[in-house]
Amino acid sequence: METNAQAAGAQPGPLVHRTVTTPAGRTHLVEQGTGRPLVLLVHGFPESWYSWRHQLPALAAAGYRAVAIDVRGYGRSSRPADPAAYRMTELVADCVAVVHALGEDEAVVVGHDWGSRIAADAALTRPDVFRAVALLSVPYEPHGGPRPSEMFARMGGDDEFYVAYFQQPGRAEAEIEPDVRGWLAGVYAALSADTMPGPDAPDPHFISRGGTMRQRFPDARPAWLTEADLDFYAGEFERTGVTGALNRYRNMDRDWEDLAEYDGAPIVQPSLFLGGALDASTTWLSAAISAYPRTLPGLVASHLLDDSGHWLQQERPAEVNHLLTAWLAGLPG
Repeated sequence: METNAQAAGAQPGPLVHRTVTTPAGRTHLVEQGTGRPLVLLVHGFPESWYSWRHQLPALAAAGYRAVAIDVRGYGRSSRPADPAAYRMTELVADCVAVVHALGEDEAVVVGHDWGSRIAADAALTRPDVFRAVALLSVPYEPHGGPRPSEMFARMGGDDEFYVAYFQQPGRAEAEIEPDVRGWLAGVYAALSADTMPGPDAPDPHFISRGGTMRQRFPDARPAWLTEADLDFYAGEFERTGVTGALNRYRNMDRDWEDLAEYDGAPIVQPSLFLGGALDASTTWLSAAISAYPRTLPGLVASHLLDDSGHWLQQERPAEVNHLLTAWLAGLPG
């Protein structure tokens, strides 16, 4: 296997698509580069491996073996019928299986949105495999606290919090699937820095009683989202539906039970956090970021990017690539 030093500066080579056997059944991945360490990229909702399209060549050119997966339920990966198959322990097992299927014993894991939580729990529960972890957009919060479904049901006042909305089987599907492309365009715009609603507009994270999320989406297109990008995402979800993706939200109580032994536990490996200064995930969870000296004692760096929203590595690819490759270069050999 080529070392990082040998691979750095080389042409990144082509994107290679393949599927590997995992507990999900099969996991589709896209690979670029041949160096070490293996860098496993895990996306969030509603995305796919494609959300790492700017990072794959940058990581490969920097001398790393970059691999972006379709999380189970998405894209070309398997979509188990049982909703319980989307619990966190199963998603972590898929990540471990991908690393081993690629002939490696360990990897660095990088996640965005739900992928950030998957990456964090992979590092927390399988430190033998995941030697370092980078979290994008969603800060690390240790396990514990109230039952998630009860907590989210209390949020919103007269409105309904989007997580509680997503947790009800079939309800969000009825909104999204008749016009997948239009819904995706709206949610991407709602959480992008250049198109998100102003502070006096209704918050798109909340739904009016009896309403839909889409009613609060802006009629705009963020600069980072091309027609081709939107076509790719829409094509994936039009083919697969959105139930597999939404089942992640429907397993939060199971995760709360499954991972109770890790309540309050820190992640001790070398870590990195990157967030958008305008992203609700970082503003609402600012206390979690402040707690990093205790919860992420191996934290190397934490950056909030000005004028950036939730889709961080797509809104600000150059900055994310620079910060990510600099962090990787400083990891212990």
